[in-house]
Amino acid sequence: MTSRPRPARVRKQPGERRAEILRTAAAIALEEGLERVTLRRVADDLGVRPGLIGHYFPAADRLVSEAFSHAATEEREGLLPLAERGLPADVRLARFLVRLADGAYRDLSRLWLNARHASRFRPGLREAVRAEESATRDALAGLIEDGRSAGLFTTDDALGAALHILVTVDGLGVYANDDAQLDHPVLEDMAIATAERLLGLAPATLRARV
Repeated sequence: MTSRPRPARVRKQPGERRAEILRTAAAIALEEGLERVTLRRVADDLGVRPGLIGHYFPAADRLVSEAFSHAATEEREGLLPLAERGLPADVRLARFLVRLADGAYRDLSRLWLNARHASRFRPGLREAVRAEESATRDALAGLIEDGRSAGLFTTDDALGAALHILVTVDGLGVYANDDAQLDHPVLEDMAIATAERLLGLAPATLRARV
């Protein structure tokens, strides 16, 4: 019997390969933690040699930092989609907070908790965490300012309100590893209630706007 020739291996373009590596590393970080993101582990998942991963990311810390940034950027784009920019600010804020409260982003809450702890020992990761925090803070403050300008929110300090809301969200994220605690109704709408109080909205307004 004549054996069939093996198909030629397709060489991926550098940009495509790098994006594939980052997606794989981010998936590992979300599912198992940043500590599991290594050149060898990513190579194993992709079925390639570790040297190929090292070609794009000579330092493992760089891979870890960019994997976190990739996941955090996708989180922000999922929570505040560009496609919703034309909606009223209160609807966009409502969707942002309800998406967080309903648990779809629990793995990302765990990743943020993991990244903030690990960043104490990894300068590159620390810079990545700061950059993603700043981008999320600016996006939320801009949304609140849009609502203030449209007469939907009463705050005079959009940045201050954004900080208050995000600190509440981050505080809830401390419980990301405790599934039983997260299911308590007191915690479920804490960030939503905080936003309503800061922005001069009646209780339950934001869920109704979703």
